[in-house]
Amino acid sequence: MSNAPVIAAVDGSDHSLRALEWARTAALLHGSGLLIAHVLPDHAQLYAGRRTALHDASQPEEFADPVSDRIGALLGGRSGLPEGVEYVSLEGSVPEALRVIGAEALMLVMGSRGRGGFASLLLGSNSRAVAATAPCPVVVVPHAERSVQAQDAAAGQSAGQVVLGLHAAETSDDVVAFAFAEAAVRGTTVQVVSTYAIPPAPTMVIDSPFAVIPPEGLADDGDAVPAEREMLRSQTERLAPFRTRYPDVRVEQAAVPGDAAGRLVIASETAALVVVGRHHPRRTAMSLHIGSVAHAVLHHAHGPVAVVPTLSDDV
Repeated sequence: MSNAPVIAAVDGSDHSLRALEWARTAALLHGSGLLIAHVLPDHAQLYAGRRTALHDASQPEEFADPVSDRIGALLGGRSGLPEGVEYVSLEGSVPEALRVIGAEALMLVMGSRGRGGFASLLLGSNSRAVAATAPCPVVVVPHAERSVQAQDAAAGQSAGQVVLGLHAAETSDDVVAFAFAEAAVRGTTVQVVSTYAIPPAPTMVIDSPFAVIPPEGLADDGDAVPAEREMLRSQTERLAPFRTRYPDVRVEQAAVPGDAAGRLVIASETAALVVVGRHHPRRTAMSLHIGSVAHAVLHHAHGPVAVVPTLSDDV
């Protein structure tokens, strides 16, 4: 069992309960504990502060947390739970409270919109802020209307591949290792997607499905354009130590022209998880800015997206 728990951030909304189901399955796959965290709303925090300030013993010691009751009813007596399930109520702003508690987490899972989000929002402000600042990988599970995998919600996970957005020269080892570890516990493939910026041939259809190539297929690449051939070679070199570390994980490689975020969004339609780096590794490890690719994929992906921070200077 992993000592680091999977944290599910909940607020009682249907979006957060989808994320809780995903986190439950992730904790089972990793053999880790599940910590369910709810950041109390402002009125509850104000009540607690007022009671403390006035020392009013006639008032209840704690403000009722209806989310706790709902989670207890949802999970109470249920089978298929990880060993070690805890619930905590947190105070403070949502991004800051989750940033603090995420310091010791295997990953932090949350919905793409919270209870207070407008229906038209693709990504809520708290989800965006947590993905940009948490010291651990953050998995954002899209709401049902945006997900093409809604039928898999009961299972909590899709059976598809893990898709890794890779810039061979810049993506942190932390990001690559996370993708391989997730594929290993799921018994699935890592599909590595890299893009290159060249004008496409007149006969090329940009929106057509891209081809994926297993490592053994790289020997015969006479038909590949030079940029594609070089990208595949760079991928192969960069992935070599991870193939050694995870010998049972099958790898598919794709090098395609065009926009990286757009390709990853397309791949998310059938993926169990899309993994991207939080920001350019030449920035500081705790940079508050999220990269353009991660930002776009979070807003438009059809399935769960893991945003992995760069925690070490390894590139």
